Amino acid sequence: MQQTLDTARAALERYVEVDVDKDGSMTFRHGDVPCALLGLELAEGLPVLSLTCVVAWDLPRDQDVPARVGVRAGEGLFGTLGVVEGEHGWDVTLRYAFPAVGLTESALGTLLMLVVSNASAVRTELV
Repeated sequence: MQQTLDTARAALERYVEVDVDKDGSMTFRHGDVPCALLGLELAEGLPVLSLTCVVAWDLPRDQDVPARVGVRAGEGLFGTLGVVEGEHGWDVTLRYAFPAVGLTESALGTLLMLVVSNASAVRTELV
């Protein structure tokens, strides 16, 4: 798993500044979108990376955020958009988990940037 996390870190550092926690998890920002990347071994020989981006938070309740996100979710290929009603309004996340075995640094960087750029695009539409 450590090799996969090292590759993911190198891939991300091509594009963004990355902070690494003691457990190997990573946090970074793509524009105004904070993201976290975690690694786990789902089964022996099956490393999985899980990416979560906080697209927007505390959006006004009077806006139909769930419907807007639902339409946008049907247009995206990478990641699952989620909406929850928080204490101060609507919160939107984008999550994507995938097996990372065999991906080169370049390929992994491309895949991660596809996901986080989608999160940033959704944020631009909502905020």
